[in-house]
Amino acid sequence: MENFNFYSPTYFAFGKGREADCGKLVKQFGGSKVLIHYGGGSVVRSGLLDQVKESLKQEQLDFVELGGVKPNPRSGLVYEGIELCKKEGVDFVLAVGGGSTIDSSKAIAAGVVYDGDFWDFYQGKWIEEALPVGTVLTIAAAGSEGSPDSVITNEDGMIKRGASGDAIRPKFSVLNPELTETLPAYQTACGITDIIAHLYERYLTNSKDVEVTDRLIESLILTMKTEAPKVMENLQDYEARANIMWAGMVAHNNIVGVGRSQDWTSHQIEHELSALYDCAHGAGLAVTMPAVFTYNMNHDVMRFSQIAVRVWGCQMDFAHPEVTAKEGIKALQNFLCSIGMPKNFEELGAKEEDIEKLAYTCCYGKGNEGGRIGGFVPLEQKDVEEIYRLML
Repeated sequence: MENFNFYSPTYFAFGKGREADCGKLVKQFGGSKVLIHYGGGSVVRSGLLDQVKESLKQEQLDFVELGGVKPNPRSGLVYEGIELCKKEGVDFVLAVGGGSTIDSSKAIAAGVVYDGDFWDFYQGKWIEEALPVGTVLTIAAAGSEGSPDSVITNEDGMIKRGASGDAIRPKFSVLNPELTETLPAYQTACGITDIIAHLYERYLTNSKDVEVTDRLIESLILTMKTEAPKVMENLQDYEARANIMWAGMVAHNNIVGVGRSQDWTSHQIEHELSALYDCAHGAGLAVTMPAVFTYNMNHDVMRFSQIAVRVWGCQMDFAHPEVTAKEGIKALQNFLCSIGMPKNFEELGAKEEDIEKLAYTCCYGKGNEGGRIGGFVPLEQKDVEEIYRLML
């Protein structure tokens, strides 16, 4: 196990009706003038936005609003939010929505107190200062409600990149599983897939003797394996959604990733798909993960066979561990297909003729001029092209 620092100060208010506490929580963490940031649609129709406003009013907190966040959140709205916050003297950003809304809120919070272009943070600059952020989560997926990370799509070239820094960890997050019960099956499955991807990205490590975090990751994937069919059968299954929601946070606040190197190849390769085709991130990951794992399997076949046995119930073939490893990758893909996820380029809406462009942008696009990606196995453009071809 490697040396590590771990700091995760987010205050979680979990359970039914906890959105009513927003005003008290904002005040507790020093806010007086709030930007309520959201997408629209269901947040408005469900009445959640009005509930949040009422909670702020009860604590006599001023607020302004900025809606319009889209999946794969865009840089244009971030710039708009930064200017609005500066104009209105906002000192707290409250995200009401899913990972896209939270990521956009984090970008705004960092940009308000920064003299340069916020996109600098998405090209490698560490975020050291930001306005405080709070969240009211409406989908279990990205884990942004507990993480120091944010992903934004730059509309200049449609480049999707991430930024990090403990300054953008939410001060508080309201997690009410009831708020996810109106999600369609497809969106729910996309969230489950994203959670599983966050776990695999940490599981694929070159660090040795990391049994504690291995076992934590395995248990969380097993939770997804158990709870996902329940919620797909009954979208109003509160207990299943509660387990998935908490697992989503734990999967990405990095408690299961400390002391070990991590991969993130699947995310880097998928980001090009969702940036170019605007597909759901989870759907893109469902197609990307099996291809990446198949391509990288021989780098450490025992790691793939270990998770195949421990999570997917495969029988270990000690004479031919690659057989077990392949069975585990296939079991993952079959599971994702069973909850309605796509399995190839065609089902995702991606095009074979774009492969060279996708691979080039992945390896050489804004914020990644080094030409290589991946933490488990370093990959160059030709490797990335081959991985995309495995998705056909």
